[in-house]
Amino acid sequence: MSAADEILDIVDEHDQVVGQSPRGEAYARGLRHRCVFIQARDAAGRLFVHRRTPTKLAFPSLYDMWVGGVVGAGESYDDAALREAEEELGVSGLPEPAFLFKFLYDDGAGQSWWSAVYEVRCELPVSPQVEEIAWHDFLTEDEVERRLTEWEWVPDGLDAYARLRAHRAAG
Repeated sequence: MSAADEILDIVDEHDQVVGQSPRGEAYARGLRHRCVFIQARDAAGRLFVHRRTPTKLAFPSLYDMWVGGVVGAGESYDDAALREAEEELGVSGLPEPAFLFKFLYDDGAGQSWWSAVYEVRCELPVSPQVEEIAWHDFLTEDEVERRLTEWEWVPDGLDAYARLRAHRAAG
Protein backbone atom coordinates (compact mmCIF):
# COMPACT_ATOMS: atom_id res chain seq x y z
CA MET A 1 0.00 0.00 0.00
CA SER A 2 1.34 3.44 -0.88
CA ALA A 3 1.34 6.33 1.59
CA ALA A 4 -1.47 7.98 -0.41
CA ASP A 5 -3.67 4.91 0.18
CA GLU A 6 -3.24 4.84 3.98
CA ILE A 7 -6.65 5.30 5.65
CA LEU A 8 -6.93 8.24 8.07
CA ASP A 9 -9.61 9.30 10.52
CA ILE A 10 -11.14 12.60 9.44
CA VAL A 11 -11.93 14.84 12.41
CA ASP A 12 -13.84 18.03 13.15
CA GLU A 13 -12.69 21.23 14.86
CA HIS A 14 -13.06 19.46 18.25
CA ASP A 15 -10.91 16.47 17.18
CA GLN A 16 -13.92 14.14 17.00
CA VAL A 17 -13.89 11.50 14.25
CA VAL A 18 -16.45 12.27 11.54
CA GLY A 19 -15.29 9.86 8.81
CA GLN A 20 -12.36 8.17 7.11
CA SER A 21 -10.43 8.83 3.93
CA PRO A 22 -7.28 7.73 2.10
CA ARG A 23 -4.37 10.05 2.91
CA GLY A 24 -3.98 11.25 -0.70
CA GLU A 25 -7.65 12.26 -0.84
CA ALA A 26 -7.48 13.89 2.61
CA TYR A 27 -4.52 16.01 1.47
CA ALA A 28 -6.09 16.87 -1.92
CA ARG A 29 -9.46 17.86 -0.42
CA GLY A 30 -8.07 19.56 2.70
CA LEU A 31 -9.81 17.14 5.07
CA ARG A 32 -8.85 17.66 8.71
CA HIS A 33 -6.95 14.68 10.13
CA ARG A 34 -4.51 13.90 12.97
CA CYS A 35 -0.71 14.13 13.12
CA VAL A 36 2.03 13.62 15.68
CA PHE A 37 5.19 15.68 16.12
CA ILE A 38 7.99 14.11 18.15
CA GLN A 39 11.09 16.04 19.14
CA ALA A 40 13.88 13.46 19.37
CA ARG A 41 17.05 14.22 21.30
CA ASP A 42 20.22 12.18 21.58
CA ALA A 43 22.06 11.36 24.83
CA ALA A 44 23.79 14.78 24.66
CA GLY A 45 20.43 16.58 24.37
CA ARG A 46 20.89 17.58 20.72
CA LEU A 47 17.84 17.70 18.41
CA PHE A 48 17.36 15.30 15.52
CA VAL A 49 17.05 17.44 12.37
CA HIS A 50 16.53 16.17 8.84
CA ARG A 51 15.73 17.10 5.26
CA ARG A 52 12.74 15.29 3.78
CA THR A 53 13.11 13.35 0.55
CA PRO A 54 11.82 14.95 -2.68
CA THR A 55 9.22 12.14 -2.99
CA LYS A 56 7.30 13.03 0.22
CA LEU A 57 3.59 13.80 -0.32
CA ALA A 58 3.77 16.85 1.94
CA PHE A 59 6.61 19.39 2.07
CA PRO A 60 9.14 17.51 -0.11
CA SER A 61 12.83 18.42 0.32
CA LEU A 62 12.20 20.78 3.26
CA TYR A 63 14.00 20.64 6.61
CA ASP A 64 12.27 19.46 9.77
CA MET A 65 13.20 19.32 13.46
CA TRP A 66 10.50 16.75 14.20
CA VAL A 67 9.91 13.12 13.41
CA GLY A 68 6.33 12.07 13.08
CA GLY A 69 3.48 11.90 10.66
CA VAL A 70 -0.17 11.09 10.30
CA VAL A 71 -2.19 9.08 12.80
CA GLY A 72 -3.78 6.08 11.08
CA ALA A 73 -7.50 5.32 11.27
CA GLY A 74 -8.34 3.95 14.72
CA GLU A 75 -4.81 4.60 16.03
CA SER A 76 -4.19 6.63 19.20
CA TYR A 77 -1.89 9.65 19.23
CA ASP A 78 0.40 7.84 21.72
CA ASP A 79 0.67 4.72 19.54
CA ALA A 80 1.30 6.82 16.43
CA ALA A 81 4.02 8.82 18.22
CA LEU A 82 5.99 5.70 19.16
CA ARG A 83 5.44 4.05 15.75
CA GLU A 84 6.45 7.15 13.79
CA ALA A 85 9.50 7.89 15.96
CA GLU A 86 10.81 4.35 15.64
CA GLU A 87 10.07 4.20 11.90
CA GLU A 88 11.67 7.53 11.02
CA LEU A 89 14.69 7.11 13.30
CA GLY A 90 15.12 3.50 12.20
CA VAL A 91 15.27 2.12 15.74
CA SER A 92 13.25 -0.21 17.94
CA GLY A 93 12.90 -0.16 21.70
CA LEU A 94 12.49 3.60 22.17
CA PRO A 95 10.92 4.72 25.44
CA GLU A 96 7.32 5.92 25.14
CA PRO A 97 7.40 9.50 23.84
CA ALA A 98 6.17 11.97 26.46
CA PHE A 99 3.02 13.89 25.46
CA LEU A 100 3.40 17.67 25.87
CA PHE A 101 0.33 19.34 24.30
CA LYS A 102 -2.06 19.31 21.34
CA PHE A 103 -3.04 22.07 18.92
CA LEU A 104 -5.02 22.61 15.73
CA TYR A 105 -2.67 23.54 12.90
CA ASP A 106 -4.19 25.61 10.09
CA ASP A 107 -2.09 26.89 7.20
CA GLY A 108 -4.71 29.49 6.24
CA ALA A 109 -4.98 27.96 2.77
CA GLY A 110 -7.38 25.11 3.48
CA GLN A 111 -5.04 22.58 5.12
CA SER A 112 -5.67 21.80 8.79
CA TRP A 113 -4.79 18.98 11.18
CA TRP A 114 -4.87 18.22 14.88
CA SER A 115 -1.29 17.93 16.07
CA ALA A 116 -0.08 16.18 19.21
CA VAL A 117 3.41 17.21 20.33
CA TYR A 118 5.77 14.79 22.09
CA GLU A 119 9.40 14.47 23.07
CA VAL A 120 11.62 11.40 23.33
CA ARG A 121 15.22 10.63 24.19
CA CYS A 122 16.90 8.40 21.61
CA GLU A 123 20.17 7.01 22.89
CA LEU A 124 20.25 4.31 20.21
CA PRO A 125 22.21 4.64 16.96
CA VAL A 126 19.77 5.96 14.35
CA SER A 127 19.30 4.59 10.86
CA PRO A 128 16.63 6.84 9.30
CA GLN A 129 14.33 5.60 6.53
CA VAL A 130 15.92 6.48 3.20
CA GLU A 131 12.43 6.78 1.67
CA GLU A 132 11.59 9.55 4.13
CA ILE A 133 14.85 11.25 5.08
CA ALA A 134 17.49 12.52 2.63
CA TRP A 135 19.89 13.96 5.25
CA HIS A 136 20.02 14.03 9.06
CA ASP A 137 22.12 15.13 12.01
CA PHE A 138 21.76 15.92 15.70
CA LEU A 139 22.10 19.69 16.28
CA THR A 140 22.25 21.82 19.40
CA GLU A 141 19.38 24.24 20.09
CA ASP A 142 21.72 27.12 19.13
CA GLU A 143 22.54 25.44 15.81
CA VAL A 144 18.84 24.94 15.08
CA GLU A 145 18.07 28.56 15.98
CA ARG A 146 20.83 29.81 13.64
CA ARG A 147 19.48 27.73 10.76
CA LEU A 148 15.84 28.81 11.20
CA THR A 149 16.46 31.72 8.80
CA GLU A 150 18.96 29.90 6.56
CA TRP A 151 17.08 26.71 5.63
CA GLU A 152 13.59 26.19 4.24
CA TRP A 153 11.61 24.41 6.98
CA VAL A 154 8.27 22.61 6.90
CA PRO A 155 5.68 25.22 7.92
CA ASP A 156 3.75 23.02 10.36
CA GLY A 157 7.04 22.07 12.06
CA LEU A 158 7.96 25.74 12.48
CA ASP A 159 4.54 26.39 14.00
CA ALA A 160 4.92 23.42 16.36
CA TYR A 161 8.43 24.60 17.33
CA ALA A 162 7.17 28.12 18.15
CA ARG A 163 4.32 26.63 20.20
CA LEU A 164 6.75 24.33 22.03
CA ARG A 165 8.99 27.29 22.94
CA ALA A 166 5.93 29.18 24.24
CA HIS A 167 4.76 26.07 26.12
CA ARG A 168 8.14 25.74 27.83
CA ALA A 169 8.34 29.46 28.60
CA ALA A 170 4.90 29.30 30.26
CA GLY A 171 6.33 26.46 32.38
